[in-house]
Amino acid sequence: MSNGYEMSNVYDINEEKAWCPGCGNHVIQECIKQALLELNLMPYQVLICSGIGQAAKLPHYVSANGFNGLHGRALPPAVAAKMVNPNLNVIVHTGDGDCYGEGGNHLLHNIRRNVDITLFVHNNGVYGLTKGQASPTTEIGRKTGVQTEGVILSPLNPISLAISQNISFAARGFTGEREHLVDLMKEAIKHKGFALVDILQPCVVFNKVNTFKWYKERVYKLNEEYDYKDRINAFSKSLEWDEGIPIGVIYKTQRTPFMDGLEHLKGKPPLIERDYGPLDAQEYMKDFF
Repeated sequence: MSNGYEMSNVYDINEEKAWCPGCGNHVIQECIKQALLELNLMPYQVLICSGIGQAAKLPHYVSANGFNGLHGRALPPAVAAKMVNPNLNVIVHTGDGDCYGEGGNHLLHNIRRNVDITLFVHNNGVYGLTKGQASPTTEIGRKTGVQTEGVILSPLNPISLAISQNISFAARGFTGEREHLVDLMKEAIKHKGFALVDILQPCVVFNKVNTFKWYKERVYKLNEEYDYKDRINAFSKSLEWDEGIPIGVIYKTQRTPFMDGLEHLKGKPPLIERDYGPLDAQEYMKDFF
């Protein structure tokens, strides 16, 4: 027991799920609940943000603070919430289409900012909510209901992209390795800075190539000798695919978090605890009159 709650089910919510049977989103939902429990966090200490898509439904199924926003716009409200209340553990759940497509600009610039939030991308290689058209991570040549002649664009490599921009934490997980994924989630949540975990999550309906079996035959865990601080080596590791796909923390470094560079926030009470009234805005509006 903790604070009057039964910790083992404090994140459970009685809601029928709209995900297909066998969808990797079910595993991710259970893994994030387990990770939060093992970190001994209570629901009031957690905010889960999302945009639009199958992955974006996750806040509906976890009993914590939640914000469901616009397509590709999960990161901006998450950043704002963290700036206003830095005591919150702010977590974003999004899909490869939502984050790497519509939200690509927000991803790039929050890697640069290094805001202290955690980003979990459910990467199934398709737009699952809208019937399986190609997403930014769909492999070249793949035929879909929309790309009937095959995809002609090269796929985005999110880990390589993140490392090229010197992200402070980049990892890859797989829903077929649950305990490993829980450990990755915990390490990402505890990381001080912007943390991306790209989660390989097969779509059982619209992606008949990158199946659980396909990944099981290729995925391997990085061993303890792997040096995630070596950026060049990490970039090389991020390029591995097809014959062997590494999972684990691929790159990790220390960078100053965004809010530590803002004088009006650094070392001062959180904005949520400051006493402001509407008339206080007059001081900042004088220059406009």
